[in-house]
Amino acid sequence: MKVLVVGSGGREHALCWAIAKSPKCKTLLAAPGNAGIAEIAQCVNIAAEDVNGLVQFATKEKVDFVVVGPEAPLVDGLVDKLEAVGIKAFGPSAKAAQLEGSKVFMKDILAKYDIPTADYETFDEPDAAKEYIIKQNGPVVVKASGLAAGKGVVICHNRNEAFAAIDQMMIERSFGAAGDEVIVEEFMVGEEVSFFALVDGKTAVPLASAQDHKAAHDGDLGPNTGGMGAYSPAPVITPKLHDQIMADIIEPTIKAMAAEGAPYKGVLFCGLMITKQGPRVLEYNVRFGDPECQVLMARFDSDVLTALLACAEGRLNKIKIKWKDETALVVVMAAEGYPGNYAKGTVVNGFAKAGAIEGVTIFHAGTQAKGGKIIATGGRVLGVTATGKTVKAAQTLAYKGVDAIDWPQGFCRRDIGWRALKR
Repeated sequence: MKVLVVGSGGREHALCWAIAKSPKCKTLLAAPGNAGIAEIAQCVNIAAEDVNGLVQFATKEKVDFVVVGPEAPLVDGLVDKLEAVGIKAFGPSAKAAQLEGSKVFMKDILAKYDIPTADYETFDEPDAAKEYIIKQNGPVVVKASGLAAGKGVVICHNRNEAFAAIDQMMIERSFGAAGDEVIVEEFMVGEEVSFFALVDGKTAVPLASAQDHKAAHDGDLGPNTGGMGAYSPAPVITPKLHDQIMADIIEPTIKAMAAEGAPYKGVLFCGLMITKQGPRVLEYNVRFGDPECQVLMARFDSDVLTALLACAEGRLNKIKIKWKDETALVVVMAAEGYPGNYAKGTVVNGFAKAGAIEGVTIFHAGTQAKGGKIIATGGRVLGVTATGKTVKAAQTLAYKGVDAIDWPQGFCRRDIGWRALKR
């Protein structure tokens, strides 16, 4: 098969790395890819958001199957347009992708079908949002409804912080049109976890759990980021809780989307808060998480391409997925200053030394190859991933890999996996 992976981040490198192992994959293309992806796939200079350009390229190159990594092209209807010209694709339709494209749409679906989530109200006018905030007791969470690259969520401990978040989103328009509508919801107390399932419109096959680390610095301090590290599986998800999440959240959501005339196909990524009352939905994403995808692919012990194809073709009931009985842990190395202002164009060295460590895989995110050197071009630049029999073993190996990378202008958290180790 000729396979095209759309995207340029660590998630897409992990997907390419896993797909390249499949005997079904004869040619692997990536658009636009990055320096790491270029070592295993042919990269083409088409932006992930250039939906029409991607469709034209896939048609011209007679691509058999397209795997869409990021959320923006899914929301913009890339899968619909590919299917319209007879090309199979992994990911939801534009209508189904509204589960991530519009937090208001997502929350309204959850409320309509009694799927457990935080109490909320939606607003398209800042003064009304502030009046609602005044009536609330205790902390609230303010969320931009549209796509904000994982950064449009602000936990507000008091009224002043909530007012500032409303102003930032709706008046200063820090997230552009994503903040035209906002959600103000109750602050839920508990432990956050990521839960993934492959869905083919009718059948859901649960994948492994993972736990992300959103805050920029050790101790979960500092601003929220796209994710500074993750591990899988997450010990907080017991077998009993796993079954409860499938029965009370994933299955009802699939039925709800079908009832709404938007059957869901692709990976369903549920951000959950495990509260004293049970699991409740924080948000839905319509693609693999980044950096969770890196640890899921590291533990995947089946043919990934076969599973993704079955998903697109409605054959998930015929698929069984095996997992390695190991923990995988990824540490994200980011440019100093991220998620604020950071320098681009710095040189990263040490790949040969880090890659020589058994059990360590380096996934590239914001990188470019230039003049025989690897250049940092983004905020999150590398995902140093390791597998081990325990969380501690995987963590030790991952940081050994981190320490082998020579990049003075980068930083990382040194406590990835702390929740699991605390248990």
